[in-house]
Amino acid sequence: MGAPVHRQLPFRAEHRRQYGATGVNRNNDDESWEAPVSDRSTVLQDLEAEWLEADAMGGFASGTVGGFRTRRYHSLLTVATEPPAGRFVLINGIEAWVELEGGSYPLSAQRYLPDIVHPHGTAFLHTFRIDPWPTWTYRYPGGTEIVQQLMVYRAGGETVLAWRRTAGSGQAKLSVRPMLSGRDYHSTHHENAAFDFTPYPIGGNVLWRPYPDVPPIAVLTNGTYWHSPEWYRNFFYRQEHERDLDDTEDLASPGAFTFDLGDGEGTMILRAVANLAVDAPTHAQTLRDAERRRRGMYLEPLERSVDTYIVRRGQGRTILAGFPWFTDWGRDTFIAIRGLCLATGRLEAAGEILTAWAGHVSEGMLPNRFPDAGQTPEYNSVDASLWYIVAVHEFLQAASPPNEVHDPLRAAVQAILEGYAKGTRYGIRMDADGLLACGQTGVQLTWMDAKVGDWVVTPRIGKPVEIQALWINALHIGGRAWAAQHDRALLSFRRRFWNAEAGCLFDVIDADHVSGRTDPAIRPNQILAVGGLPFPIIEGAPARQTVETVERELVTPMGLRTLSPDDPAYCGRYTGGVWQRDGAYHQGTAWPWLMGPFVDAWLRVHGDTSETREEARTRFLDPLTNHLGTAGLGHISEIADGDTPHFPRGCPFQAWSLGEYVRIRNRLVEKQERPES
Repeated sequence: MGAPVHRQLPFRAEHRRQYGATGVNRNNDDESWEAPVSDRSTVLQDLEAEWLEADAMGGFASGTVGGFRTRRYHSLLTVATEPPAGRFVLINGIEAWVELEGGSYPLSAQRYLPDIVHPHGTAFLHTFRIDPWPTWTYRYPGGTEIVQQLMVYRAGGETVLAWRRTAGSGQAKLSVRPMLSGRDYHSTHHENAAFDFTPYPIGGNVLWRPYPDVPPIAVLTNGTYWHSPEWYRNFFYRQEHERDLDDTEDLASPGAFTFDLGDGEGTMILRAVANLAVDAPTHAQTLRDAERRRRGMYLEPLERSVDTYIVRRGQGRTILAGFPWFTDWGRDTFIAIRGLCLATGRLEAAGEILTAWAGHVSEGMLPNRFPDAGQTPEYNSVDASLWYIVAVHEFLQAASPPNEVHDPLRAAVQAILEGYAKGTRYGIRMDADGLLACGQTGVQLTWMDAKVGDWVVTPRIGKPVEIQALWINALHIGGRAWAAQHDRALLSFRRRFWNAEAGCLFDVIDADHVSGRTDPAIRPNQILAVGGLPFPIIEGAPARQTVETVERELVTPMGLRTLSPDDPAYCGRYTGGVWQRDGAYHQGTAWPWLMGPFVDAWLRVHGDTSETREEARTRFLDPLTNHLGTAGLGHISEIADGDTPHFPRGCPFQAWSLGEYVRIRNRLVEKQERPES
């Protein structure tokens, strides 16, 4: 087959010329190839804004508007071998160029060390749109226009790539080189002698098996394959560089596919299935038609974004905490489910998710995480179980499930309450005052869970304020059997948590399990005592003052800061290596998901009227609505800098961020009928 060639800059210098007159070549049977007239003059988004196409198993494709990869997670085919975990990156990207009458021009763009972009397909990128799936329009000298589409078939996990010339005439020969790795999605790939370039062609389709323990990599196509193995070295991932992680990668390209766009559409279907006995154009159209029907069910693109996070686990479903690097986390699932499922009418999915988690109660605790490798869950959260009780309560309020769903959920609620009242792992126990104590040295149990080595950044040992709000709500939901404990805990909270000097609530009392020791740090956790949960814990003047303090100190357009800027420990920028970033994670960084509880609390103390809802929408929701068109397109980021301009950081596609946005949007904006999914 020949030895692979080594190249770092694999494409010739790009040509930039004036656009000539256009001749239109319309041979379209698919309206998605044609952008709406209003899109013709669309100003391109930030070229580093990210798109995401996810399947229903935990696999996905993702990348940037500009086409160059900035993360190790950007790929065209990432599959989940043990849904939703066991993820492998199989096809990282492509190198694509087109031979026209006037010369050779790139469609793709790559970023190499030391942060060099080559080739510059972006020089010819005219428009990009995300609806109904990522679509790029390129314009070249002489009037040629080429449209590139990418779609992931949700039910099967296949990626459909297609190209069509929509304007111009003459020669239009497209060449596409897939770039392969076959690695765990958290790692990077480097040149090695073990990679097997051998192609296994059947008809025009091709299969590779680069490593014995990696899924096969198949490309179904109507193009012509020519085998020419090459290594492409030193791709540079700027986002990983900024995170002080491994930021370079080598990828293997076994060969290239060529297409004559003068004869119609060029098609590639990327899949991890060894069956090659498929006609690519017919199969691609079948998948596109199915996705167009599915996506067309929804009134707006936001509804499709919601679907992204709801995936399979075993015979049921779960919620992924975020893309591209999270799996399903308990706490995130039970916060996100309220917006993603309950607020959108996905009650069947909510029932499946909550029922599946009910079977994992252990000593009153639910897991906070299912690891990527293996199925042993991690029981290291005090609040995941309490959020579960809230989610069950709201689900049962919205639905009338059959006994086989209702009874296990109620049994799980009682098991959690009994386990916590009796006492369980990590010092979690109901104290004599009815409040919930928790925490041990070296363990992070609340949602402020950053830990680097042995350093727990925000240990919050004792009685954290939001844990009490959740606990008191859980006791209320538990019913008459827990009424005495609820009343005792509520009285203790109102007597002990008020910080008159600051005009808000203490963040932790009995800190480090020392009676009377308090932590007066102004953090957003206290807002859950006023809003965001079914039953408020404080009312009247204390509630109003708490909301005023939180609004003054913590509210940003991107969510609530995790610490007041006046605090000496405040970190306003989430940048640097692991130590610096995790040190800032809950020490000033803003979190969009917290805007949900804040808006609930703000309306509670200002009155829930059409006028106050409109004010809340303008002040608190609209900035997040604008954010939908920036970092992770159609989604809400995990976090943002606490300091202006509040640059989005962390995971660009975050479940509880979008879930809380949807939940408060439902409350603030006129409701519409939404389909069951």
